[in-house]
Formats: sequence, structure tokens, C-alpha cells
Amino acid sequence: MCGIIGYIGKNKAQPILLDGLKRMEYRGYDSAGISVMHKDKIVTLKSVGKILNLENKINNSRLNSHQKLNFQQGKIGLAHTRWATHGEPSEKNAHPQKDCSGNIFIVHNGIIENYQELKKQLIKKGHLFRSDTDTEVIAHLIEEFNKKENFKTAVLKTLNSIKGTYGLAIINKKEPDKIIAARLGSPLLLGLGDKEYIIASDPAAIIRQTNKVIYLKDGEIAIIKNNDYEIISLKNKFTQHKIHQIDWTEDKIEKQGYDHFMLKEIFEQPKTIKDAIRGRLIVKDGNAKLGGLENVAHQLKTIEKIIIISCGTSYYAGLVGEYMLEEYADIPVEVEYASEFRYRKPILDSRTIVLAIS
Repeated sequence: MCGIIGYIGKNKAQPILLDGLKRMEYRGYDSAGISVMHKDKIVTLKSVGKILNLENKINNSRLNSHQKLNFQQGKIGLAHTRWATHGEPSEKNAHPQKDCSGNIFIVHNGIIENYQELKKQLIKKGHLFRSDTDTEVIAHLIEEFNKKENFKTAVLKTLNSIKGTYGLAIINKKEPDKIIAARLGSPLLLGLGDKEYIIASDPAAIIRQTNKVIYLKDGEIAIIKNNDYEIISLKNKFTQHKIHQIDWTEDKIEKQGYDHFMLKEIFEQPKTIKDAIRGRLIVKDGNAKLGGLENVAHQLKTIEKIIIISCGTSYYAGLVGEYMLEEYADIPVEVEYASEFRYRKPILDSRTIVLAIS
């Protein structure tokens, strides 16, 4: 699962962002990236693989003296660990993603269901895309609206144009004193520090800076500046919010206060199911839209057997999936331990699909 962190405040952003990424490393990822803004300059570095690779790139980068200064001195920035959904793991697909002009940078968790339709519209208007991600569409759409509107209004119009799920944070060279963050179906919180603010997808990322947080609700947008913030709805109305205090120690923060990860996963099941279907369930039609499967829909229609491979608690989730898939899809399902499956010589053909659960 991807990790997001954004920082604005009195301290240098880069070490705080990197530390935040490391604290979310347990979530799993295939690439990472960081953008730091100093005045109206943004410097971005990305890498495939471990955060250590990104850290090595930061320490050994071939940035010129001006870029190094901006990267080291900037007090606002974004960072992200990505688990690929649209586009292979690569530096071009890693976040932060940017628009044509290089003014708008964005990190995003979730899936934009109508990104292909929006991308076609934007290409017709002259936008050039560099990645294979759905996230980049958001940056270009903000850029398009930003031609006539201010940053905040451009983001509002963009969010009201996209369909799907998101937790995102955005910076803009044109307004270098703010971060805008938004949530719909993907966790996001705002940490309130001493003359500093941190936006993150996980409390673990911010615990060294502050234990005071606001958990953004679905459909809420946070506009964060150096010395204040406001939280509004998608209709540009101010919303009520409560400041929570995290009492967990650093070693318990990853487990969200539970004694162990299995207990955490058990009690998170209702929320996990709601998050998984939010933005994908079409209530009025009694149907669901899984945009990530659209490209292979024709292949899935020919499937005659499903094999689910997983380990640990994911194995038990696979067993539940076995019962549900056999009942509702009427397709034979096998669930295997991934550690055993790798040593077998299973009989597979073009009508068998293997689902790996991390």
C-alpha cells in the first residue's frame, strides 16, 4: 500500500520527508520519490526499489549547486512510496508526478477510474504526458483549470471532475506557500506541530514531529500554509473537525495501538471493506466498477480456474475469497501458501489465473 507524506513549516523538509517514508516502509512499495520546494524552485528525485536507493541517490546525486541548495534548504515538500497499479515500477511512474509546465507536483494513493477519458480530453488540449499513471492526469487537470482559476479553485474543480478514490497532496510553484491535500476513500491525516504541519497517510510518518492530528474525512480538503490551515468540503464549505492526540509510543504506532498486527487487521476489517468499495460501488445501478481490471476484462471472461497464493493473515483472507468466488462466480478456486507454491510445478494454462495477495 502506498505511503504519502507532505511537510510545510519552520524546518528543512528533506530529512523529515525521508524519515517519514522510512516509518511507512512496512506498508510495502516498489519505488519512491521526493520533491522539495525552495522559493519557486522544485527539485525532485526518484528511485526504483528500496528507500535506501532513494537515500543513496540523494547523497550521491549530480544536482548542480543551485539545485542542491534548493533541495537542502526547502521547507516545503512531498514524498511518496508507490505500489504500482497503472504503469510498471519505474522512475517515470514513481511519484511525485507533475504537469506539463513543471509547476504542479502531486502524490496520490488510490485509483482514478475515469483517467483514460480525462487523459484523451487533455491530450486534445495539448497536454503532454510523461508517465503511464492515472495520477499524472490529476496534475494536468489542475494545470488546465489553473490557467483561469487560482490554485485552490483549480483543485476543487479537478476533484469534482474525477471518479474513483484518492488520498493526495499537491504543491504549486505559483503559490509556494501552501500544500493542498484531499481525501476520498484513502486514509489521510494532518499533523499539527509547532509552526509546522505534516500531511500523511499513516500516523507513523508524523509521530516524531507531533502527536496532535486531524483525521480528514471523505470529501474533505485541507489547505495548509506556514502558519495556519483550513478544511473545506468539495462544495467549498468549511467543515467541523476534531483534533485528536496520539498516545501511542513509537514502537506501537505502526500497530495503531493494538498489541500485534493480526489483532489490528481483525478489527480493521469493516473499515478496510468500506475503503475498498468506496468509489467503486455504483449504488444506483447495483453494480461495481473495478477500473484496474478493465485492461484485462476480455481475458478474465475466459477464466475456468483461480489459484490464490498468499501467506500469514493474507492466507485467511484468501480462504474467504475462495468461498465467495466459488459461490458467486461459480469458478473453482484453490488457495495455496506462497512459500509452498514456489516449489511446486502446478498445472497452469491460459484459462487459469493466479492471484497473489501481499
